[in-house]
Amino acid sequence: MTKPHDPLYEPHLDGQDGELDGGPGERVAKALARAGVASRREVERLIEAGRVAINGKVLTTPAVKVQPGDFLTVDGQLVAEREPTRIFRYHKPTGLMTTHNDPKGRPTVFGSLPKDLPRLISVGRLDLNSEGLLLLTNDGELSRALETPSNAWVRRYRARAFGDTTQAKLDKLKDGITVEGVTYGAIEAKIDKAHDKAGGGKNIWLTVSLSEGKNREVRKVLEALGLKVNRLIRMSYGPFALGPLEAGQIEEVGPRVIRELMEGIVSEENMPTGDRPKFGGIAAAVKAPGTPGGGDLQRRGAPRADRAAVVIDAPEKSEKPVYKAGWAKPKKKVSPHAPAKGASKGIAAPKAKRAPKSIESKFIDIGKPAMRGKPAAARPGAKPTDGAARRVSEKPGRAAPRPGAAKPSRGSAPPRGGPKR
Repeated sequence: MTKPHDPLYEPHLDGQDGELDGGPGERVAKALARAGVASRREVERLIEAGRVAINGKVLTTPAVKVQPGDFLTVDGQLVAEREPTRIFRYHKPTGLMTTHNDPKGRPTVFGSLPKDLPRLISVGRLDLNSEGLLLLTNDGELSRALETPSNAWVRRYRARAFGDTTQAKLDKLKDGITVEGVTYGAIEAKIDKAHDKAGGGKNIWLTVSLSEGKNREVRKVLEALGLKVNRLIRMSYGPFALGPLEAGQIEEVGPRVIRELMEGIVSEENMPTGDRPKFGGIAAAVKAPGTPGGGDLQRRGAPRADRAAVVIDAPEKSEKPVYKAGWAKPKKKVSPHAPAKGASKGIAAPKAKRAPKSIESKFIDIGKPAMRGKPAAARPGAKPTDGAARRVSEKPGRAAPRPGAAKPSRGSAPPRGGPKR
C-alpha cells in the first residue's frame, strides 16, 4: 500500500517558493484558486489562520504542493476537483459588500446568490454604495488575470455627481492624475447631461472609462475635480455588458462565449465544453438581501417550495338587478355585427319580405299637384290612366272623350257640328 503524501515531511520546503516550480503537483494556493475556493491572497490568509489541511495535517506555509491523490480540505470540508471555468454576470445592487464574510455582519453579495451555484469569487470589487455589473467566476486564476491592468480591459461606468465642471477639465484626465499620493492612469470622462438641483448646484451625469481598478478610483478622481459622486453604476467590464439585468439578477455566460473571449487567458484543460450553461435562465431575488433566507432565489417560472400556490378565485357573477315598480327597464343593446337568431345553429336567417304594393301605388298619386303643360303622349294602344283622364276632364270647355272614341290625329282640326249620325 502506497503511503499517502505528507507535504509537511519535506525538509527542503522551508518557505522557499523557488524550488516548487518543478516536479509533480501544483502549489496549494493555485489549486485552491482553481477550485474556486478563494484567490491566492485569500488562500494565504486561510493558511496563516490554520484553516487549510492536506491529508489531515494543517498547513503553516503556502510553499506546499498538492499531488494527485491528496485530500485537500478547508475548514474540514473536502475540496472537490476543479471543474471547467464558469463565468456569471451579476447586477449588484447597493447595500451589499463584495466579500464572503464581513466582520461587521453587513449583507454580502455571496450571501444573496442562489444556493445551488458553486463557490464563486468576484472579478474586482464594487463598494457598498456602488451598483452595476459584477463578474463572478469559479476560477481563481481567471479572476486574478482579469483584475490586472495588463489585460487592458476597459471598465465603463455611469456616474452622477453633484457639482460643476467643464469638458475641458475632464479631458485632462486622459494624461492621468495623482490624488493624495496615489497615481492613477488615463481616464476618459464625458459629460452626458446636467440637471439643476433645488437649492442651487447641479447634478451631472458622466460616462467614465478606465483600465485600472484601484480602490474607489472613480470617486476619488472626480472628488479631486470638485464633484461629489452620489451614484455610480458599472455598465461593462471588458466585452461583458450589464445589459437588461435588473438589480439582484444573475445569469451565466455560455460555454461558447467563454471559449471565444477567454482564448489565451483560460488554459485548455479548464475550457468548458458544450453550448448551454449549466445554470439556465435568470435568477431574481425573492427576499431582500441580508434578511433571513436572502440566499433563496428562484429562476423565472420556477415555483417556490416554501410557499403555497396562490389560487385566484374567479369573480362571482353579479345577480340580475331588481327593479322597483314604475322603473323603466333598460333596453338590451344589440350589436350591429351580432348574428341573427338561428345563425349559430347553421340555420340561414329568413330574408325580410317586402310589403306588397297597393293598387293605388301603381298609378300616379292623385294627391300630388297636376303637372303644368301638355300631358305626355300616350303609347299607341295604351289606356289612359285614371289620373290622366281626370286632369283632362277638369279642363274648362272640353269634355272628356268617351271610351272607345277615336283619337284625333295631331295637326287636324276637330270636326264641326259633332259626330255624324
